[in-house]
Amino acid sequence: MSTEKPARAWFIAGTDTGIGKTFATCALLHAARSRGKTALGMKPVAAGALRIGDEWINEDAAALRAAGSFDPGLALLNPCCLREPIAPHLAAAEEGVHITLAPLLAAFDALRRQAEVVLVEGVGGFRVPFAADYDSADLAVDLGLPLILVVGMRLGCLSHALLTVEAIAHRGLPLAGWIANHVDPAMLRPEQNVAALEERIPAPLLGRLPWCADGDPRQAASSLRLPD
Repeated sequence: MSTEKPARAWFIAGTDTGIGKTFATCALLHAARSRGKTALGMKPVAAGALRIGDEWINEDAAALRAAGSFDPGLALLNPCCLREPIAPHLAAAEEGVHITLAPLLAAFDALRRQAEVVLVEGVGGFRVPFAADYDSADLAVDLGLPLILVVGMRLGCLSHALLTVEAIAHRGLPLAGWIANHVDPAMLRPEQNVAALEERIPAPLLGRLPWCADGDPRQAASSLRLPD
């Protein structure tokens, strides 16, 4: 399958690990699909995989595959899949793998020719090491995509979010919007925290994901919108 022109694409960054970045990305994929767009997710680098049948698959990559319009194959969706659920540069060193840019860019370019929307999900927070001289923020720069920031709404999120916004600006990357993901149902003053971030983040709030123990990204899609 191919499209007449390259897809619109965004890089999905997070304020930390475990803040629902994959769930938000899947919800955005479903939001795009509900508007009649063919949409694919990509996880360029993932650490932590299980052997299922004849393939090693990362949980996040599996979720993105399920949320996309069709299955482009793991070689494109998740070109670098490391087995241990640890920091990617450590997992790569243990496996004797050197994470290089060329195959990641090639996979992204191939996906972009097959869909109208491509969402590239980072790993962990914004600056996760891949090698001694390369990290996930460098990948965002090399892809040249506008960013969508997922903020895990919990105690400490204000500093994490604003520091990440500063880091994104420092790299010269456009911040297209942000998502408030309510990952802690016991968080105090959630409305005030969202308001504080709206006042301080120079990009639109693209939606709020309510806390749900067994969330379905298809249902959550109605809570989000893609940037204009």
